[in-house]
Amino acid sequence: MADCDGMDAVDDLPVRDSVVAGHRASAADVIVPPRLRPGDRVRFISPASPPNRAYIEQMVELLTSWGLRPEIGDHAFDQVGYLAGTDEQRLADLNGAFREPGVRAIFATRGGKGAYRISHRIDFESVRRDPKPLIGFSDVTIMHMALWKFCRLGGVHGYAGAEAASQVLMTTDPIVIHQDPYEISAATTVDGTATGFLMGGNLGTMRTSLGYEMPRLDGAIWLIEDLMGTGLGEIDRELTQLLKSGVLDGVRGVAVGQFTGFEPTLDDETLGGWTVIDVLNDRLGQLSVPVLGGLPIGHGTRPWTVPLGTTATIDTYAGTLTVEPGVM
Repeated sequence: MADCDGMDAVDDLPVRDSVVAGHRASAADVIVPPRLRPGDRVRFISPASPPNRAYIEQMVELLTSWGLRPEIGDHAFDQVGYLAGTDEQRLADLNGAFREPGVRAIFATRGGKGAYRISHRIDFESVRRDPKPLIGFSDVTIMHMALWKFCRLGGVHGYAGAEAASQVLMTTDPIVIHQDPYEISAATTVDGTATGFLMGGNLGTMRTSLGYEMPRLDGAIWLIEDLMGTGLGEIDRELTQLLKSGVLDGVRGVAVGQFTGFEPTLDDETLGGWTVIDVLNDRLGQLSVPVLGGLPIGHGTRPWTVPLGTTATIDTYAGTLTVEPGVM
């Protein structure tokens, strides 16, 4: 179990479970939290970088309009450099929300930087005892990986204001997301259909999670998206390291979301004519599985919210990702 008392020692990291030895998640393993209902308390916390206060006030109004009772964590607006408070403060808000029985869902105010500093210290025992969804993406991906690996809790990739957020959290309806031909990643498609549990998120953050939080994805539909950072070489490094690590062995299909900021520009001789599509096709081709690109999930405009850990199907002929409900 993770450290629950605020100690920093890496020696207190939880023992890796059987997934490291190749265990494939079964339906009996998966923790499915209850759906949100009007009157439920939910809490905003900042596990990574500090948010914009006006934006969070808008999200509070939105959740209130759903009939929920939003709260804001004690340290949600703290700032220490590029972090939303110290590691201890951010961890206290996160674990406090997981431990509080009256809080029924946890919303990360934003990603940014810093979730990777505390993800190994989630109170996994409290999560198992009283499961509730964590909603977030980008840097929060590392927490989704940890919660899946150590608790089999899938979480929700997205944010409160994204498409289908209320449907994902408050209903048991499946989510059907259609390929957007205008997304740059739409050109990354390998024909076929595939079904498995949906898991993934931000590509760079998953690479960061290797060695501790990153679970084996045997039997998964792997969801990936990314935001322009250091360029195509970094996407190549991220995909190659994940491929070499073995965590992708047994992946059944790939759902490719938005690769924001990678739109082709004027001639750049240093890239040899390659675009992000060439890198994705080259690296994902190593998996020899169906790939559906062009999904509006990630850092781009009008992204969708999707549950993680539940059964999903990609169908390249229909151009759809269908995801079963992640709540009951």
